[in-house]
This record gives sequence, structure tokens and C-alpha cells, in this order.
Amino acid sequence: MTMINDQRIAVVVPCYNESTQILRVLQTMPAEVDRVYVIDDASPDDTAAVVRAYQPCDPRIELLVHPVNQGVGGAIASGYKAALAERMDVTVVMAGDGQMDPTDFPAIVEPVLSGHYDYAKGNRLFSGEAWNMIPRVRYLGNAMLSLLTKIASGYWHIADSQSGYTAISLHGLEAINWDLMYKRYGQPNDLLVRLNIADMRVTDVPIRPVYGIGEKSGIRPLRMIPQLSWLIFRLFFYRLLHKYVIQDFHPLVFFYAFGLTLFPPGFVFGIYLLGLRLFFGPIAGTSAMFATLLTLMGLQFLLFAMLFDQEQNKHLK
Repeated sequence: MTMINDQRIAVVVPCYNESTQILRVLQTMPAEVDRVYVIDDASPDDTAAVVRAYQPCDPRIELLVHPVNQGVGGAIASGYKAALAERMDVTVVMAGDGQMDPTDFPAIVEPVLSGHYDYAKGNRLFSGEAWNMIPRVRYLGNAMLSLLTKIASGYWHIADSQSGYTAISLHGLEAINWDLMYKRYGQPNDLLVRLNIADMRVTDVPIRPVYGIGEKSGIRPLRMIPQLSWLIFRLFFYRLLHKYVIQDFHPLVFFYAFGLTLFPPGFVFGIYLLGLRLFFGPIAGTSAMFATLLTLMGLQFLLFAMLFDQEQNKHLK
């Protein structure tokens, strides 16, 4: 087996209808990889057949086929569990559509191989090329979801939450219950929250975005963004409960509670009064002052809560 610093590296390749792309991914798999787990997520096309035909060319490849489609998160979890069973030191995720550049592989694995981090995550938004290479709706949706995920996960330095090009240590694999992992496109957000609760160190790694190579995305941004936003909202409260109430109480939960109680009604009431003023004439000064007070106090509580959260997690950078 090829090893780096006596550490074994595995790659998880989740696939769904990637018969035209998967061969390119397998043929360009870095030589440093010791094991490749290809997870066919019940593809109706011949993805599994293409992989089986190529297996004799590369003994590192192990094919796992889901009898029922579980989603990309479910496919990744199956690969992670296989890597955990073989005690792989570092496990990388490279999608079966070829959108993850093999030349970025050393940069992704190095922070985890060095032992400085438990999880490394690719950042496609770091480069100035991203705006020109990533479809506009996906870019803007990704940026919005990444901002929400910063708040929900506590990893304020992670800029591209939706990137699937990642590396995780054996210690990180052991810290997560993969049977509970979210199975669809919200898996990266769910995993960041669970890693934060487990106090895992996470870093951002600049990578080159790859598009227009024949991949077919199953993501529908206008439909997925509301669904993922709701998931991130629930994950935010899940993290607060487990990290700042159950594990070790922190008063920032009170700041978030007061902020979320005061700011939304104050803001909505303020918008309502603004509409009255614009379309119907003068409003009572006391009403305006009340809306302003609620909004400002709520906003201050929220900002202080975020500041406390950021300070509490700075050692995980």
C-alpha cells in the first residue's frame, strides 16, 4: 500500500447516474490513495457496471451499491463507515461527477495528515474565478447558505459550506454517529454542526471550481435553498442545545433567546409602521419608538450572542 507518513488515505466517491463521468474520476485518482470506496446510490443507469468493468485495472477500488436511493449524504455516510471499519487515517470525499480537481488533493489532505486539523473543507469561493465559473444562481445561493451555516455551525471562518471536497481524520470519523447523518444535500451543513458539538478542528482550503465538464447537477437552487435554510435553522438550535446547555452551560443562550424574541417582532412592527406612514399618513411617535427599541435591543442581543459564540469556538480554527 502507498502511505504518506505511515498514514493510510481513503477516498469516498458518491455516485448517482454518473456512468459518463465516473471513469474519468477513477482514472485520475491520485497515486497516494490506498482505498477507493465507490458508492452507487441505486443509480438507474449503468454506473455500477462501468465501475465493475474498471475494477480489475485498479485493485484499490471497492464498489458498494445501495439497493434504495438514500441521497448524497447517505452515500457519503456508507463510504465513511467503510473507511472507519478499515481504520483509514484520512478519508477524502471526491464526487463521481468529476467536479473535484485531483490537483487540489494534496492541499485537501495535508491539514489532516499533519494532525493540525480533524476536517478540511474545500473553498471554491476563495478564488476570483468563482464568480465567472459557477452559475450565478448557485453562487449566490451558496453564499447565502454559507453565511447561515456560519451562524448555525459555529465555524465562522468556513466560507463555502456546500463544498463536498473534504478530508476527515480517523478521530473525526469516530466522533460522529453516521447513522444519524442527514442523507440529502444538507449533509455538509449537518456534519459541520456535529463536528462543532464534538469540538473538532476545521479549516478552509482554497480549491479551483470545476464546471462544464459534462456533469449533470441534480440540485435545483430555487427549490433547495428554502429547504436547506429550514434545515440550517433547526441545526442552529440543535447545536445550541447540545453544546451550550447539555454539554456545558453558557449564558450566550440567553442572548440568543432575548434577541430572537425581540428582534423579529420589532422589525416586522417597524415595517408595518413604515407602510402606514408611506401610504396613510402620520403615525404615533410612541409606536415608532417602541418598534425602534425592540429592533435595536434585539439586534444587540443577537450580535453579542454571535460574538460570544465566535470567541467560544476560536480554538477550532
